[in-house]
Amino acid sequence: MFKDRSEAARLLAERLAGYRGKNPLVLAVPRGAVPMGRIIADALGAELDVVLVRKLRAPDNPEFAIGSVDETGWAFVADHAARAGATQDYIEREKAHQLSLIRARRARYTPVRPPIDPQSRVVIVVDDGLATGATMISALHGLRQRKPQKLICAVPVAPPETVERVARYCDEMVCLEQPWNFYAVGQFYRHFPQVDDAEVIQALAGNERRADNL
Repeated sequence: MFKDRSEAARLLAERLAGYRGKNPLVLAVPRGAVPMGRIIADALGAELDVVLVRKLRAPDNPEFAIGSVDETGWAFVADHAARAGATQDYIEREKAHQLSLIRARRARYTPVRPPIDPQSRVVIVVDDGLATGATMISALHGLRQRKPQKLICAVPVAPPETVERVARYCDEMVCLEQPWNFYAVGQFYRHFPQVDDAEVIQALAGNERRADNL
């Protein structure tokens, strides 16, 4: 049980301390993981950006994920998508809808610059926890195409089967806790509030403060 996201981020930063001084790039999944990414980036002397991924929703059940799509348009579609009633036409429409939301988020979060290029960088992708891992798989797959030097997934908590699944898509998997009795990410935090866009924008603004101090 973590006290809150800040404590989890500090513990992750300790595990990742070997990358300090290697010009790492921390990419956080909005919204909850972005303040965590700020703490990790500051601890490692890294830049921070967001990696934008959206889940693909099941027909008639928007809380149930049938996959995910990343900023490039690549989609991960789960094996259970067809059983959930998702036809190929439906998946294409849902992808288009989620991509429009991704573009809106990028414009809101980093309006004055493009995404930071991960090529030839040590890239650390952070989330506040994984359930199925679908969103993280899309994030890692999209980033792999952009040729990072090393691709690391760093999360506080995930079930063992998800860790095994996601680890295939990265060079290093850092997961602090792998409980078998996993129902939802929030059950492993005493304090797990929603993070709003203003907090995301504030965390990302730390890049400019860091640049001013160099």
